[in-house]
Amino acid sequence: IHYSSDPIVEYNNKDLFPGMFPTLFPLGIGGFEDDRRSPKVSLKSHAAHLLDQCGRKFRYHHYYIFVALNLIQRRTAHLFTSFTVKSSRFSDVAPALLSVSPQTLSELANIMREEHSQLSYTDEQRNALRLLNEVNTVSAHVPGSQSAKISVRNDIRSYFSYFGMGHLFLTLNPSAVHSPVFQAFFGDHTVDLSQQFPQLPEKRIQRAYRVAQDPVAASDFFDFMIQRTFEDLFGWDFASGSSNVDGGILGKLRAFYGTPE
Repeated sequence: IHYSSDPIVEYNNKDLFPGMFPTLFPLGIGGFEDDRRSPKVSLKSHAAHLLDQCGRKFRYHHYYIFVALNLIQRRTAHLFTSFTVKSSRFSDVAPALLSVSPQTLSELANIMREEHSQLSYTDEQRNALRLLNEVNTVSAHVPGSQSAKISVRNDIRSYFSYFGMGHLFLTLNPSAVHSPVFQAFFGDHTVDLSQQFPQLPEKRIQRAYRVAQDPVAASDFFDFMIQRTFEDLFGWDFASGSSNVDGGILGKLRAFYGTPE
């Protein structure tokens, strides 16, 4: 077990996850970003692949999904976060911002984390804080960030500009707890989907426990139901990105825009 006051390197460290989760990687191999692996596999693709293993030990683990997601979000933030500044202030702010040392920013971050008084700031730290107030953080590719929400909003406005105002607004919320289809995703082979009214496990709490135990199956169920709704009810062909020849219950769709909550 690794003991140190220094954090472990998370980039290109094939021993990171086997060290954190010895029960998932009992042989100490199979970690992410292994240089010996050919072809190369990205962290995101590898993490998703492990969740689809037939043994399901990765998706049933209490912490693996959260740690992997946190690491992926941090990578995305590192790679796709940038700063913007008003054009009228760029010539003044850009050189001054480049002159701020990493040590000053680190000290400023520590002071703000500990919520010390601004009276304890040095002149360099005050100058760095003033410069940071001049810039905006842009992270449109980071899921869940404010910039990502603004990006979605701009996409919808572009749809309105090109296609016109939407004619129908709806919320789809398929319930995994009461669905026999989810039980099949969960792996319950006793549920016969060929019947008109398949028999579900009697206790609701048991069905709810299955949803909590296997969030990957719940996510796959949600994607499946949304896709089936648009293809079978609304007549949308995802392969061609347009309505099929016969259309659906609302006729032929020109376009739609959907986001998960």
